[in-house]
Amino acid sequence: MTHNRDLHPMPFENLLLPDDLAGVDGSNRARGLITKQIAANNDLQAIQTWLAEFNGSPQTQRAYRKEAERILLWTLIERHKPLSSLTRDDLQLYQAFLSDPKPASLWCGERKSRQHPDWKPFEAPLSPSSLAHAITVINALFSYLVEAGYLAGNPLGLMRKKMHKEALLKTQTIERFLEQETWQYVVDYLANLPRTTPEEITFYERINFLFHWFYLLGPRISEVANAHMSDIHEHLGRWWWQVTGKGKKVQRIPLNTQVITVLTRYRAYYGLSPLPHSDENHALFMSLKGNSSVSSNMIYRLVKSIFLDCASSLEKEKPTVAKKLSAASTHWLRHTSITHQSDAGIELRYIKRSARHENIQTTMLYQHAEDHLWHEAMEKHKVKSFSDEPIP
Repeated sequence: MTHNRDLHPMPFENLLLPDDLAGVDGSNRARGLITKQIAANNDLQAIQTWLAEFNGSPQTQRAYRKEAERILLWTLIERHKPLSSLTRDDLQLYQAFLSDPKPASLWCGERKSRQHPDWKPFEAPLSPSSLAHAITVINALFSYLVEAGYLAGNPLGLMRKKMHKEALLKTQTIERFLEQETWQYVVDYLANLPRTTPEEITFYERINFLFHWFYLLGPRISEVANAHMSDIHEHLGRWWWQVTGKGKKVQRIPLNTQVITVLTRYRAYYGLSPLPHSDENHALFMSLKGNSSVSSNMIYRLVKSIFLDCASSLEKEKPTVAKKLSAASTHWLRHTSITHQSDAGIELRYIKRSARHENIQTTMLYQHAEDHLWHEAMEKHKVKSFSDEPIP
């Protein structure tokens, strides 16, 4: 497949669509008696309208923007057509492309800021689970544009059910988590952070709180970034965190004694009372001076830097562990928390509520310890007359 040499991958904000690729006259544009419900006149505007629906969920919006950006750029560069002219056959080609983006020099590269001249849409080919997620997001985009009267039909409609079944078979458990031993390396690394200078002490206290909060409670990064101390309250002698999660749903999570201990220490460092008051306006995770909140992006960078530094310290002695830690991020901490709660024997119904999963099947994906016990249990099932002596 040859690509359009007049275009190259770039972020949405730098993209100017050529007239013939803008989608004003796309072959899948809604026509006739269908009334368009959005003001968008071209494909890029239509995508931006869809993304604006997620202004209240910045983490989701960034994830969806990434997938919309990828398919629009692929459509323009590799298929030489507007997004609104894509067919089912095109989408099958795109699915193959996601598993092996070529030419790699054009599409793949190290993570860079969106302003960097070497920015690329991909770091590497997508795993089966990431590919399935990408297709799910694109399906949501197309479905929205059909409902909005912008597109005549959803080219993914015919293949999505099959994709979902294939993805389900390939992702029966959550894999992006840290095993108990690997997590302990992180704990030990944090415990040994230097605390000599005022700057080092500040860094330690903030990181110590942040990692404990992620590990003990398993929140999403946006839930931490948007939280306030006043979200923490006492009810009938027990402390709870009221979380505003996906879809603006408000739910509460119990805070155990260790969480309260960590919180009290963190607040003491900032000169606050041991526990929050309902009228406090402090952010949960505060800036260095404690006078403002910290963005999701900055929290991600802080956590990522710890994982990378910890990985670097283990690279010679534990290269496999170091490689895994290098890939870890804030969302890995959520998966790790939920997995380790299951390992600790906490009932699934409580883990489901703490993780705020829609259904118990999602929570069950974190039961990695059960696989180990299952494997051990199967040792009881053997052929009694079997000889395991070596063949002469």
